[in-house]
Amino acid sequence: MRPIVIPENILKFNKGRNALTAEIPGIAQNFNRLKSEQPLISIIIPAYNEEENILKTLFSLSQTVTKHTIEVIVVNNNSADDTELLANACQVNCITEKKQGITNARNAGLQLAKGEYILNADADTIYPATWIDDMVAPLINDATVCLTYGTFSFVPIAGTPRLVYFFYEYAADFNRTICKHFKEEALNVYGFNSACRRLQCLSVDGFNHPPGTNEDGWLAIKLREKGYGRFHWVTSTKSIVWTTDRRIQLDGGLYKATYDRLVKNISLDHVKKKS
Repeated sequence: MRPIVIPENILKFNKGRNALTAEIPGIAQNFNRLKSEQPLISIIIPAYNEEENILKTLFSLSQTVTKHTIEVIVVNNNSADDTELLANACQVNCITEKKQGITNARNAGLQLAKGEYILNADADTIYPATWIDDMVAPLINDATVCLTYGTFSFVPIAGTPRLVYFFYEYAADFNRTICKHFKEEALNVYGFNSACRRLQCLSVDGFNHPPGTNEDGWLAIKLREKGYGRFHWVTSTKSIVWTTDRRIQLDGGLYKATYDRLVKNISLDHVKKKS
């Protein structure tokens, strides 16, 4: 059952920079406890002008409950604001990628990562405490799984009622089921909520992709076509991640996103556009 309203354990993170500044010492302390020089898991977060959002993401990740060692890499992609300052204050590894673009940022983090497993995250997303372990468990336990992708819900920022997204997300889950069983499952893979093995990812040229396609779904296809295995959809309601709806708003709003999803159901032209 998806939540109709945003849960309290998520709402506590869903605040802007000013409200979360006081949490920075605790965030840093938690990351110093969790991180390792030889991490099993590397969490890569591309960031471009995310000073208003980066603290909510890092605050949520710092509260994770995991039995594994981790590192967090924020890739500052030429931000003109305080994104880098805030990431450094939180005691995560913050690097700069001068070549603009999400693909370049993800590749930069991948090259620097030390972990055996890569978790792909975004700088405007809230991650529940069980997310890390739930996402990597299928990779650790099953060599025939090459990539995991998770479930997500929307935090409205433009006035769309949460109840509307509640129904939209169920429709989206139905669409993902259709893609998984009858069409192209790579359509279900999003860069802010997926995981893979680092060496396998590097062997297929990372996140590089042909013009007109997306880096996340294309990586999934490359891994599968290389023979590394199948995809695994993590459906645990405990590990639903919460992301803002700003991409939907930038792409024209919810109605257009719904229309684009219907078009995808008709077309097999996968990973060329995502709503």
